[in-house]
Parts: sequence; structure tokens; C-alpha cells
Amino acid sequence: MLDSILSGLIAWIESVITGVGPAGIAILMAIESCNIPLPSEAVLPFAGYLVSKGEMGFHLAAFAGAIGCVIGSVPSYYLGYFGGRKFFEKYGKYVLVSKKDLEYADKWVDKYGDWAFFLCRMLPVIRTFISLPAGILKARKRTFFTLTFLGSLIWSYVLVYVGVVLGEHLDKLKSVWHKFDVIIVVVCFILGCLYIYKHIKHLKED
Repeated sequence: MLDSILSGLIAWIESVITGVGPAGIAILMAIESCNIPLPSEAVLPFAGYLVSKGEMGFHLAAFAGAIGCVIGSVPSYYLGYFGGRKFFEKYGKYVLVSKKDLEYADKWVDKYGDWAFFLCRMLPVIRTFISLPAGILKARKRTFFTLTFLGSLIWSYVLVYVGVVLGEHLDKLKSVWHKFDVIIVVVCFILGCLYIYKHIKHLKED
């Protein structure tokens, strides 16, 4: 069941990038940055695979990913900006945003300042949702979107490069990759359950 869902998702990602090119990368990365957990770890490596085949430019693929992240961060940022802390303290439970999540974001910003947004753009899972607390915290728009672009650009370059390396050795990897499919699916499922459980627990504590 989970295996077929994951395979279908990856097939859809590949069809979008193959059909639309760099614009497809930007669209998919924008979706991820809109608080929708569409994994960039599946999007950008496939772009790198196309780079390894000479069907797309390396820098173009990375820049498309970073631009998509910025575009997707806009609605999420303004949702937090205009909704405000009180709104999410009251209704955040419906989207698994607890008071502790907001306090955690506060601590990151207090410790690292605006650079917290830059660092978070290079962290799995967290990068998907960071725009929302940035808006709630009223982060300076120009600074936030600039750091979003820079952090996302580094993240994009790394994952595209991974795709290039895998693409160049795809024939060797095919024979062993499928053996890890079930493990990958199970790990993703467990992490997802832990994430939801943790947030539901925090919501009850609130």
C-alpha cells in the first residue's frame, strides 16, 4: 500500500519535471514551501539525474529549485503575518501547530537571529514549515526572502549534485536500490507518525 503510494508520488514528480523542465522544478518546490510535505529529496535528485543525461543545466536546475522555494514561501509567510500569533495559538491545533512550536521558533530566532531562517532552509522537514513562524514573528520581508533564497540555493545544489552522481552510476545502483524500497517507506512512515504524535501531545499539553 505505502510502497504503491510512494511509487505513484515519485512517478508524478518525474512526469512534471520531464514535461515542464525547470519550471516544473520550481512548481514542485513551491508546493513544498507552502507547508505541503512534498519532499524536495525526491524532486531535486531527479532533476540531477536529467542533468547527468545532458537534458538540463546543473545551475539552472538548482536555481529553479531555489526560486520555487521563495515563491512557495510567500503565501505561507503572509498567512502567518496576517493571522498572527493569537490566531495560531487559538486555531493552530487544526494544522498541528502548538504553542510549543511557536516557542521553539522563538528560541531559534533569539539564538541565531534572522540567520535561523537561512539555517532552517537546509534542514529536512523543518524547511517545509519555517515560513509560517517567520510570518508570525514578523520577520523582515526582504531579509527573510533573501535568506530563504540563499539557504534554498545551497540545499538545491546539494540535492541536484546527489542526483547527478546517482545518475552517472544508475545502472550499478538499479540492482540494489529496490531492496531498500521497503525500508525507506517504513522509515518515512514511522517518522511521520512520530511527528504527528509529538505535535498532538504538545497540543494536549497546551
